[in-house]
Amino acid sequence: EFGTQSYVLAQAPLQIGAEETGVMVVGMGMPAQFSESTARLRQESVLYEELSQERKSLRHTYISILFLLTLLILFIATWFALFLSRQVTVPIQALAEATREVSRGNLLHRVRAKAADELGILVRSFNEMTGQLAAGRAELEQVNTQLDQRSRFTEAILESIPTGVISVSREGTVLGSNPAARRLFDRDPGSASHLAKLFSAEDMRELNHLMKRAARVGQASRQLELKLNGRARQLAVTVAALGEPPGSSRDGTDTSWFVVVLEDLSDLLRAQKEAAWGEVAQRIAHEIKNPLTPIALSAERINLWLKRPPQSRENSPEFSQVIQESCSLIDQEVENLRHLVDTFSQFAQFPKAHPAPADLNQIVKSAIGLFDGRLNGISIQTSLATDLPMVQVDANHFRRVFVNLIDNAAEAMEDSLVRHLMVSTRTDSQREIVEVMISDTGPGVTLEEREKLFLPYFSTKDRGTGLGLAIVSRIVTEHGGVIRVEENQPVGARFVIELPILAA
Repeated sequence: EFGTQSYVLAQAPLQIGAEETGVMVVGMGMPAQFSESTARLRQESVLYEELSQERKSLRHTYISILFLLTLLILFIATWFALFLSRQVTVPIQALAEATREVSRGNLLHRVRAKAADELGILVRSFNEMTGQLAAGRAELEQVNTQLDQRSRFTEAILESIPTGVISVSREGTVLGSNPAARRLFDRDPGSASHLAKLFSAEDMRELNHLMKRAARVGQASRQLELKLNGRARQLAVTVAALGEPPGSSRDGTDTSWFVVVLEDLSDLLRAQKEAAWGEVAQRIAHEIKNPLTPIALSAERINLWLKRPPQSRENSPEFSQVIQESCSLIDQEVENLRHLVDTFSQFAQFPKAHPAPADLNQIVKSAIGLFDGRLNGISIQTSLATDLPMVQVDANHFRRVFVNLIDNAAEAMEDSLVRHLMVSTRTDSQREIVEVMISDTGPGVTLEEREKLFLPYFSTKDRGTGLGLAIVSRIVTEHGGVIRVEENQPVGARFVIELPILAA
C-alpha cells in the first residue's frame, strides 16, 4: 500500500545469457476498498476453518438426535403394534379356549374378553351360539326323555297287544318281533333271520307284493289266508314302510325298513260265520214256514171234505174244485220249497274259481251285452278306461257278478222317474288296483241295510232269496278284491269293486 492506494506486485528475475543480472518488479493498482474485502475474505476464511473444525461434532450431534428419534419412533410403533395385536389375539385366544370348553361339553362357558368391530360381533355371536346350544341341549334332553318314555310306553303296548308285529329290513331280514308274533308262529321269528323261513313261497309272493306297494304309498293292507305251522289262518296283514325313503342316504344305500302287522282273524271270521249262518237258519226257517201254512190249510180243507158223508162228496163239483185247488196250491208251494233248497245248495256248493289273466273291460261288455233289448226305459252309459291293466280273475264268475249287480240296479229303478245306469272302470296306480263302479238312480241303500246287504238271505226286495249279493261278495273276496256300496250323487246307489292289478 502506498497511501490510500493498494497495489499488487509481481516480480521476475532478469537473465542475460547464463547469468542473472537483476529483478523486474511490476505493480498494478487495485480497486478502492480492495483491502477491506481482502480482510473480510481472510476473516471469513478463518471462520470457515473454525466452522469446518466444528462440522464433525455437529454431524455426530445430529446423528445422535436422529438415532434417539428413531428409537423413540420404533418404541412407539412397537407398543402400538402390541396394543393392536392384543386387541386381536386376546379375543382369539379366548375364543379358542371357549371352543375347547364347548368341545368338552361345557356349554355354560362364555367369552369375557372385550373386543371391537368384527371381533366383537364374532364374540357376541359365539356367546349367543353357546347359549342357543345350551338351550337346545336342555330341550333335546327333555325330548329324549319324552322319547324314552314314549319308547318304553310303545314297547309296553307291543308286549301286551294280541296283534303280531314283526320289523323287517327291505331285504326281508327279521329285525325284531313282539310276544304276540312269537305266539302266532310258536317260536321267535328273529331266530328265522328271514321272512322266507317263516312263510311259504306262495305267501312270500303276497308279502313281497305288499312290501313293494308299501314302499311306494307308505302302507298296504290285505286279508290273506296264510299257512302257519301247517295250519291255514285268516290274517289281516298290514305292511308299513318306515325309515328314510330309497336313495335318500348320502352313500346311496337304502335304509328303509318295514313293520309287518299280523292280526289273526280266524276266531273273528268263525264267529261272524256262525252269526251269519244263525241268521241264515232263521231266514230259512222263515222261508220254509211261509209255504207250510198254505199247505197245511189246503190239507185241512181236503180233510174236512173227506169227513163229510160219502153221498155228499159223490158227484159234487165243489168237492172236485176243492181237491183241484188244494192240490195245485200244495204243488206250487212244494215247488217254491224245492227252488229254495236248490238255491241254498248252489250257494253252499259254489263252483271253484279258476283265475286267469283277463281284461275286465271285455267282461263288463259281455255282461252288458246280455241285457241288450231287455232293459226297457233304462239308459245305460259306460265309461271304460282305455289303459286298464290285466287282472287275475275267473271271467265266468265275474260275468255273473256284473250281471247280478246290473239286474239288481234295474229292479231298483222300476219305480224311479229317471232311470239311468252307469258302468265305469278306472285304474288307481298308487294303490295298484282296478275299480269297477255300477251306479243307478234308484231309491238307494240305507246305512242299516249296508251292514247286512252282503249277508246270505238278506234282501231289500219282496221277492228273491237274498243270496245274489252274498254270492257276489264271495266271488270278489275269493279273488282278493273288495266290494262296497256307496251313495250315488245326486240319487241312487253305487257298487264299487276293487281288484288288485296283475303283477308283472
